[in-house]
Amino acid sequence: MDSDLERAAAVQAGLAATGCVVVAIAAGTEELTRHVRDTGADVIVCGLDDPSRDELEGMRALHRDEPRPVVLFAERAEPDQIEAALAAGVAAYVVEGMAPARVRPVIEVAIRRFRAHQALRVELAEARQGLEDRKLVDQAKALLMQRHRLTEPEAYQRLRRMAMDRGLRLPVIAAQIMDNI
Repeated sequence: MDSDLERAAAVQAGLAATGCVVVAIAAGTEELTRHVRDTGADVIVCGLDDPSRDELEGMRALHRDEPRPVVLFAERAEPDQIEAALAAGVAAYVVEGMAPARVRPVIEVAIRRFRAHQALRVELAEARQGLEDRKLVDQAKALLMQRHRLTEPEAYQRLRRMAMDRGLRLPVIAAQIMDNI
């Protein structure tokens, strides 16, 4: 993405010189999102003089809807802009031009950083789900303990037995018990 056609052509030439295939050039984030969806681009490279709040918000939406590694070549590097860009999903923020020899390494770093960030997001989602599952199982145990005057180990054993008998995971059985209150 680049609203400056001359700079966009220079970026395209620099990318082509390193063996990258440019599938589209976009003037704004809406057009960029459409191109990413249409082409299935692997990496997004943007050139901006001074990334605006609207452009960064567009990148945040793009990152949410079509997550890809994003490399941003910018002319300015205010700390707040860099922080906002990284929060919007930009994997590499490069200041003051694009030397063709640096393009490939920057893209490689962006890809690796993106993959690491995605792995952390998956890990966080799994941890959150695990906590929710545990909370649900604890609630179901408490309900069984109260209704049937069971000890905690007895309630847990009953939940496990129900899960095994029905071939379901423990949180699913716990949810069913809580739904039948």
